[in-house]
Amino acid sequence: MDSVEVTPLPPTGAEREADTGCREPAVHTREPSVRSRAISGVIRFGVRPFVHRLPGHAGGIRTARSTVDAASLLMRHTSRVRVLPLHDPQVGAGPAMRPISGEWVVPCAGDAADAAVLYLHGGGYVVCSPRTHRPITSRLALDTGLPVLVPRYRLAPEHPFPAPLEDAVAAYRWLLASGVPASGVVLAGDSAGGHLAAALSAEICRTGLPAPAGIVLFSPWVDLTCELSTRAQRGARDPYISARMAQRIARLVVGPAGFDDPRLALLTCAWSDAPPVLIQVGGAEVLRPEAEALADALHRAGRACELQVWKGQMHVFQLLNRVLPEASAAMQETARFVRAVTTRANAPDAEAVA
Repeated sequence: MDSVEVTPLPPTGAEREADTGCREPAVHTREPSVRSRAISGVIRFGVRPFVHRLPGHAGGIRTARSTVDAASLLMRHTSRVRVLPLHDPQVGAGPAMRPISGEWVVPCAGDAADAAVLYLHGGGYVVCSPRTHRPITSRLALDTGLPVLVPRYRLAPEHPFPAPLEDAVAAYRWLLASGVPASGVVLAGDSAGGHLAAALSAEICRTGLPAPAGIVLFSPWVDLTCELSTRAQRGARDPYISARMAQRIARLVVGPAGFDDPRLALLTCAWSDAPPVLIQVGGAEVLRPEAEALADALHRAGRACELQVWKGQMHVFQLLNRVLPEASAAMQETARFVRAVTTRANAPDAEAVA
């Protein structure tokens, strides 16, 4: 396993009385595998130059989106899961309820579950789709044995924030209305989807919806102002993304309203009611300081947060879980967390460990 900094989940029962859930992280170190270094090199010189020059205007974004979507057609998911399209216009569900579309990724083996993962894909809020992230969602379904709901949320610049958050809230409400208890739901997302999953958790608290069992964030884009990543740019060796590129995309995401919407600012949220959180971030990526800052914010609020920093890994390395041993190990860690929080939430003493 790569370098991992871990703050474990809080203990159950009487042990919790002597534990705040804010322990010092344990550190385990191993150099990146040969395969990891090779792939990072290919991406650094073959992909990053194009990503770094991603245009900051609507026409260029649409071209990039079409290219990514076309490339995703070449990606085949494992035959051990089924991908089921979802579209529910929610006619008669009320004027505030938006149509739900996306897909279910369901393990072929296993019994019916009373839990599910709600996964929000990344892509800077401007590209990607449920299909592009099947390497992660299918692995989640296999490792946890749970169905994974991947909604198709609206993208910028056509639909700036908070349109994606509105769609995420609608998907969460739809999941609850479908019979999955909140105590069995884990919110998850990567990059911009990590920001969206965290923002969804805050919105759930703000609107009084029942809280989910836990949150999983892969390389979350926490600070859309990019102040932290800009300061980290000089020392980071991210083979994939840059702070400058993120800044250009962020201006499209927020639209004319700018950064004034408080729902964008994850580091100033009141996280006092947050469920347990797992954050995984690559040690080489420019967003690492943002992940660490969010973990600090959760710890200051007295919440359980497990921060894992994987030495030498790039942004959302979990997408490569079929070829990278570190990515496979990270997904196994994620499955462990998902099983733990859904089991704890449905245990007789669930209130004692929330």
